[in-house]
Formats: sequence, structure tokens, C-alpha cells
Amino acid sequence: MLLLSCPYCGVEAEETEFHGGGEAHLKRFANGSSDADFTSYLFERKNPKGIVFERWRHVYGCGKWFHAARCAVTLEVFGTYSAQTLKPPKAITDRIKAKRPTWEGFK
Repeated sequence: MLLLSCPYCGVEAEETEFHGGGEAHLKRFANGSSDADFTSYLFERKNPKGIVFERWRHVYGCGKWFHAARCAVTLEVFGTYSAQTLKPPKAITDRIKAKRPTWEGFK
């Protein structure tokens, strides 16, 4: 079972209290963007084996969206952080690097 901690209200709970929202840190395109850019945004997602950055919503709590860094293979959660950030906090990337020395970093 995946255990997540909401960075807003501090509740730590099983994943059933949250709802996954897909890949985090996607570049959203505005009006006037090319069809290729919009198609890429809507349909093309990374699906790596290893470290993933995802959006989650605390459905049965505060209702806010946040990001989580975890391993898709082991379900180990390295941390959660505000959805308003453009990249993961250094503390989380350092935690990932300490456990996975071959990790190439956030891209």
C-alpha cells in the first residue's frame, strides 16, 4: 500500500484517501500553440521504470493538489510538496540521489 503525506494539512494516509492526477510538471500550452504541442500535452506521457513525479489530490481531506516523488517499482515515496512549485525541492532530490546513486536527476 502506498502511504502519502499531504504537504498542506500534514495528514499521512493510504493512497485510497487521495486521487492520482498523472504526471507532474507538464508544460501547458496556451491558445495559439501548434497542433503538435497541444497533441503532445494531451496524449504523450512518460512512463519510466523508476523515479516518477506525480500529481495527487487529497480527496478525503483538505482537497488540495500536490506533487509526490516516488519509485514506480518499489512504491517508495521520497516526499511530497506543493503543486505550485516548478521543480522538486532540493531536499527531495537529495533523498532520491542518496538512495538511488545512479539516478540522473529531475528533467
